[in-house]
Amino acid sequence: MTTQNLVRRGEYMWELPKTGEMRVPGWIFVSEALLQPLLSGEAEGEGEGGGGHDWNALVQVRNVACLPGIVRASIAMPDVHPGYGFPIGGVGAFDPEEGVVAMGGVGFDINCGVRVLATPLTRADVEPRKEEVADALFAHVPAGLGSEGKIRLTLPGVDEVLEKGAEFALARGYGLPEDLEYIEENGRMDGADPAAVSLKAKEREFRQIGTLGSGNHYLEVQYVEEVRDPEAARAYGLEEDQILIAIHCGSRGLGHQIGQDSLPELERASRKYGIPIRERELVCAPIRSPEGEKYLSAVFAGINCAFANRQVIAHLVREALAPLFSLPPGKIRTLYDVGHNNVKFERHRVDGEEVRLLVHRKGSTRAFGPGRRENPDRYRKVGHPIFVGGTMGTASYILRGTEEGMEKVFGSGVHGAGRAMSRAKAKRRWRGQELIQSLARQGIVVRAHSYGGAAEEAPGAYKDVDLVVDAAVGAGLNALVAKVRPLVCIKG
Repeated sequence: MTTQNLVRRGEYMWELPKTGEMRVPGWIFVSEALLQPLLSGEAEGEGEGGGGHDWNALVQVRNVACLPGIVRASIAMPDVHPGYGFPIGGVGAFDPEEGVVAMGGVGFDINCGVRVLATPLTRADVEPRKEEVADALFAHVPAGLGSEGKIRLTLPGVDEVLEKGAEFALARGYGLPEDLEYIEENGRMDGADPAAVSLKAKEREFRQIGTLGSGNHYLEVQYVEEVRDPEAARAYGLEEDQILIAIHCGSRGLGHQIGQDSLPELERASRKYGIPIRERELVCAPIRSPEGEKYLSAVFAGINCAFANRQVIAHLVREALAPLFSLPPGKIRTLYDVGHNNVKFERHRVDGEEVRLLVHRKGSTRAFGPGRRENPDRYRKVGHPIFVGGTMGTASYILRGTEEGMEKVFGSGVHGAGRAMSRAKAKRRWRGQELIQSLARQGIVVRAHSYGGAAEEAPGAYKDVDLVVDAAVGAGLNALVAKVRPLVCIKG
């Protein structure tokens, strides 16, 4: 694909015109610097499973634009890169009566997301004790491939997790009641049906609640380097030099198994309803069909699983850190918890009319702007926080939703730097032990369960997060609140 296929609509917006079987245009929100790798094919397919396929994200934007019932545009956010079916950084909203639900629009790590905890600690409190903090978190929060937690579940227990989400963990003594107000959907997604989830998926969850996992998942101790939006920062309770803890993980093996189980079911549904399959993971079913409703019920259950997982991990973080600094656990509060691999029904304005849509966000976070009732009361005036992960060696950002973003991209935001290199290539280029030593020289303490896993997540394997955030803010999709830097990073 070349720039001849694209029409420039603004400094940070390009349009892929509606042609052929496309039902809507494609909207790509990137700068020229971010666009060039997409055109040249330099950005390789990461895939949530870590594959090294050479996919084209712009072709995937076009494929999504061909799906029945899609509304307004097939959208690519500034961190876009190839994924399974949908591009990662892709957004697609569908009419509930005419549209489809697509497995690729969610992915395998259902409700992978970020919870950020805010503490009363400052950088000066933590800087001299980074090694001690790293050791405490590494020992207390299970992480790594196949990691298991202390909570042992039976089948009825798994069903309860899938129905109740974070409420399940809270009832077991994990966390604080006030946490729920600061979780997307208050930590519990309605419409979840454990019966829609296979026994094999449930069995994978018996020992995985409260575990970080591997891949790009992490637990990071950060400090606020700079506040750029004082009003929003006051609403969020943020100050410069304040210590935050970011927890990035999802639904673990259960969510992945839901995806695996759904592929053949939705492939049959695609054929049954005459929907062309342009890429295997783009299989789908009409929203109102039995197959579509079953998949949604399973995904909603997976969303609840991830909420419960992050709720338990937040509790473990409190247990590890509070005694070190003689803090009451309640002083470590949930700033917000929001996912970036989800599909859900939401109300948005289209052509001046408020309508109900099914919004897929694949590697894109919900980013509701000011005034939305879904926002916590404390954040309603400014919009809720968005967490944009950088890398182990770079800045991360806290953004917020905007009114312009509500109109242009259905209240969506960027979720991270976005991969620029496949995991396989990253492992060939970097050595995990050397990388960890290099980061230590920069003042960043890393604890990793696998040197290979650390190499896959090398800062150089990702796009420049500053460019991604500049594009999101420049396009008006999101607004910059604060810039944060890592002090300690725990990797699976």
